[in-house]
Order: sequence, then structure tokens, then C-alpha cells
Amino acid sequence: MVLISKFVFGPVYSRRLGRSFGVNNVPYKTCSYNCIYCQLGRTTNYSVVRRCFYPWTDIVRDVSDFLRVFKGDVDYVTFVPSGEPTLDSCIGKVVEVIKKEFNVRVAVLTNASLLWLNDVRSDLTQVDYVSIKVDVVDEGVWRVLNRPHPTLKLGDILNGIVEFSKEFKGVLTSETMLIHDVNTSVKYYEGITKFLSRLSLHKVYISIPIRPPAESYVKPPLDIEVIEAYEIFSRVLSPDKVELLNIPEPLPKAYGDPITWLLNTVSVHPLRYEYVVKVLEGMSSNPDEIIEKLVKEGLIVEVEYLGSKYILKSFKHI
Repeated sequence: MVLISKFVFGPVYSRRLGRSFGVNNVPYKTCSYNCIYCQLGRTTNYSVVRRCFYPWTDIVRDVSDFLRVFKGDVDYVTFVPSGEPTLDSCIGKVVEVIKKEFNVRVAVLTNASLLWLNDVRSDLTQVDYVSIKVDVVDEGVWRVLNRPHPTLKLGDILNGIVEFSKEFKGVLTSETMLIHDVNTSVKYYEGITKFLSRLSLHKVYISIPIRPPAESYVKPPLDIEVIEAYEIFSRVLSPDKVELLNIPEPLPKAYGDPITWLLNTVSVHPLRYEYVVKVLEGMSSNPDEIIEKLVKEGLIVEVEYLGSKYILKSFKHI
């Protein structure tokens, strides 16, 4: 069955969430941050104003169509768009309807920049799993690394995270991205862990950039920096809570029409070239021909990063 969706992609096999359907509920690169390491490039629409970007019923319809076919293959419906999901003021309504209709677990991966707003925290209280971004708690480094909307204040965001941690009854995790020569030092690790120790966290993830970043100068941390971070995080937060996300993503599962699957998936989840070939081998006799055709049509691009080739959706037409 071929399902073409404007709002849903996957399923993607996530290291944290298992089999996950992604929901893309905000327009491309509409975000409150402009992180130097973002795998989707620079933010083109800076915003901290919440609104319904699309009719919420359209998003529900697309998610429902996929779940009716693939619910048995889904562990989570995950709001992980090409921007900040909580900018969508309709997210609460969409989550409410999806959970009521399908009794499925819902996850939201957020940069946490809007958790100081009461309505954002309220919308997320009904979610089963929330991942928050805490890359650094130093104001100056935060502005260099995450390049937030100029109206945002780090103190407000951190206070909002603490309040949300008190209110939230689901699984709360954090993610810290390490960038060499930006936030890789003992003092930054100690500041982050001191803050995270105030939260009720199920897991604390340490990440490194494994996909092409927004800025070419972004470099992954040295091995010694990763080890140092892991040791400090483990000592402060306990070893059983801390995990490294420094391995390539697991092989995704394909569905339906190969071109539809590929375009839907790489729109928000860049994939290694060899992964795409392996998946498409089960759907087509000539995977390389499909990839070459989409490149020539300007629908996808191939990017080299750290010795590996990745496939991303091309957004040059936007």
C-alpha cells in the first residue's frame, strides 16, 4: 500500500524509542533555535510565537491513516519535526485525539526553549515520553551553540524545565550534544550535571554529531572529551542513567512505494547511503538508479561527512 503524507514519516527505528512514526507538525526550519549542529541546516524562520500552522484535523487524519495500517509496527508516535514541535499551539489537541482514538504512546522531542510557558507545559503533560535538550547552562556558550531567538532567556528556560519535571508523570529524558571546542570542558559538564540532578530524569543521553551539521566548522568531540563527559555525568547522575548516543542509527524499516518512503523519511531524518541501498534492495531491483534519479530531479542531495555519504531531502525549492 502506498501512503503519501505531508505530516507523517517513517517508521524510523530509534535507539531510544524503538519503532517510531514521526510527525512533522511545523513548517520546515521554523524554530526558536538555530543550532550550529542541526542536521537540517540553518533556521530560516526564527519564532517564539505559538500558532496552529496547519489545520489540526489534517494532521490527525494523516496520523490516523498510517496507524490504521501500521499500528502493530509502532512503539511511539513521535513529534520530531523539521523545527520546534511546541511552536504548534495545536499539538495538545492532536495528541489528545490520537491517544483517545488509538491508545498509542506519544513522544515529543523538544529543545525545551518554550517550557517556561504554562500552555506548553500543559500540552505536554498528556504525552508519554518527552526528551529535552540541555546542551549547556552557560549563557554565553548557549548563545554560540544553540543561537536562540533573541527574546529568549536561558534562566527562564531552565526554570521552566524544572517546573515541567515536577509536573510531568511520563518518561522524561535529556540530551546533551557535545561539540568540540564549544561545550567540551569539565566546567561545562559539571554545570550541566548539576542542573540535571534537579530533574526527575529516566535517562540522560550524551550525543555527538553523526550527521552533516548546519555549520561546516562543527566538529565532533575528541574521544577523550566523550570519555570525560561520560565519567562526570555518570558520577553525578549515576551510571545506570547515562547513555552515549555515539553510534550510527539502526537500519530503518521501509514501507510501500520506495520513492515515497525515501522522500518522507529523509525529509527529517538524513540516512547513510549504504543504509538506503540495503533497504531499497528489498523494494527495487536497482536502488542506485532510484537514488540517482531523485538527485537529478533535485529532490534529494548527497552529502559527505566524516568519511560517510548521507542522503538528505533537498529544500532548495522552498
